Amino acid sequence: MKRIFSIFSLCLLMASQAFAWGQNGHRAVGLVAEQHLSKKAKKNVLKLLDENTLAEVSVWMDDIKSDHAYDHTHDWHWVTVPDGQTYEQAEKNPNGDVIAEIEEITKTLKAGNLSKEKEQEYVKYLVHLVGDIHQPLHVGGGDDQGGNAVKVQWFYQPSNLHRVWDSDMIDNKNLSFTEIVRFLGEPSKDQIKNWQSSTVRDWAKESMGYREQVYTLPEDKKLSYRYAYDNYDLVEQRLLQAGIRLAGLLNEIYG
Repeated sequence: MKRIFSIFSLCLLMASQAFAWGQNGHRAVGLVAEQHLSKKAKKNVLKLLDENTLAEVSVWMDDIKSDHAYDHTHDWHWVTVPDGQTYEQAEKNPNGDVIAEIEEITKTLKAGNLSKEKEQEYVKYLVHLVGDIHQPLHVGGGDDQGGNAVKVQWFYQPSNLHRVWDSDMIDNKNLSFTEIVRFLGEPSKDQIKNWQSSTVRDWAKESMGYREQVYTLPEDKKLSYRYAYDNYDLVEQRLLQAGIRLAGLLNEIYG
């Protein structure tokens, strides 16, 4: 019982602190996705969302964290897969996780038969969670709350490793989300095909594969230009991949 309570407490703590990519990062994912929707999918999605763009709805799932009606979604933003294990082998969170929810939401949207209000919610969930799973620290190892417990300094200001990847590196560029997307560039047709042919669980494995890079820190935990220089290319890559893959899912469902 003590162990179960401890895990539950940890889940609550991490859920309360996990905001992947920050607002500009999520909006960038939404904009990339919208730019790669088929004509039919874009028409159907925008109609469903009452002409709100994917960038606009991308942060809704963070906004609703203060609404107790959505408390059941708090743990959906992340997943724990310890080093040396696969998702299938890892202990599952009974409240759900980012992999399970993307898979279930996609399945439900493809099946249809939802009210417009519920379908809108599911699409908003999908837009956000596809972004989340591409932030490497949202596929955590289970020992430091996805980097939240790793206290660092970011340009001499207190922060933590999770926050550095969520927003500090992006905000440090002082770009709007439209500028971020413009600077990401355009992937090749082969890249798009390859990225969209992978599965949700592949995306999680990719995030796990970056752990060594993410956790390569100076002894004093003071992060600034060097850490940003070594890692911002990966931030851009994951934002771009998330947007392309989100577009792939929405094209399957609505195109």
